[in-house]
Amino acid sequence: MNAAAQFAIKTNELTRQFGRLTAVDHLELRVLYGEVFGLLGANGAGKSTVIKMLTTLLTPTSGSAEVGGFDIIQSPDEVRRCIGYVSQLVSADGALTGFENLRLSAKLYGLTRTERAERIIDALDFMGLADSARKLVRTYSGGMIRRLELAQAMLHRPAILFLDEPTIGLDPVARHMVWDRLQNLKRDYGMTVLITTHDMEEADALCDRLAILHAGQISIIGNPAELRAGLGKDATMDDVFVHYAGGSIHEGGTFGEVAQTRRTAQRLG
Repeated sequence: MNAAAQFAIKTNELTRQFGRLTAVDHLELRVLYGEVFGLLGANGAGKSTVIKMLTTLLTPTSGSAEVGGFDIIQSPDEVRRCIGYVSQLVSADGALTGFENLRLSAKLYGLTRTERAERIIDALDFMGLADSARKLVRTYSGGMIRRLELAQAMLHRPAILFLDEPTIGLDPVARHMVWDRLQNLKRDYGMTVLITTHDMEEADALCDRLAILHAGQISIIGNPAELRAGLGKDATMDDVFVHYAGGSIHEGGTFGEVAQTRRTAQRLG
């Protein structure tokens, strides 16, 4: 991490086009170190495209961005070293135990043998998985799998954690357990978290600030309480979403989006 950087994430006119479609349109975003920042919007608003660019998985068409003080185009390796990423899809290997998944991730991150042993134990304890470490991940509940993936993403102690719909497909109890662990990451490690979500309760509970995207642009940025107050004393986060995300709550999405969501929900069990 570049200690001189003022912002954990900074974009300048960040743009991504797919043919004639502009998925992200001259995005201007500033995320402070140590905050949980939410990126909300209907399907197709550009949330996942933003995350893919910021994590160096997708090259911008134009504009620029810095993550941890490093340019995503000029210094992609440095960016990758200072971030963790949990995607919508299940990434843990069900044929391995929780411990084996973590050991594999630790090796991929290049941790030494001593670092691996210490950090795996710490991660298992922190995520409440110590008692299940030697069980196959295919026997885990959905909430346990998500906590394991968070453990994998934090092994190298990233300054910035990207979470793309981290609680999709989880029941309310599992969802709240993941929220608790994310709040602990912020409190105990000072970690910056950027999260995308369709869950307005999740956004309200977790986010210090959030931005609502519409058609690849930011409609509004603020903390949840301020955004609700701006629409009246009885306004909810659903009201805020409807007002700023294009006039209606988008249900369904494309066939591919629905299929992906259902596959993830099924695998999380």
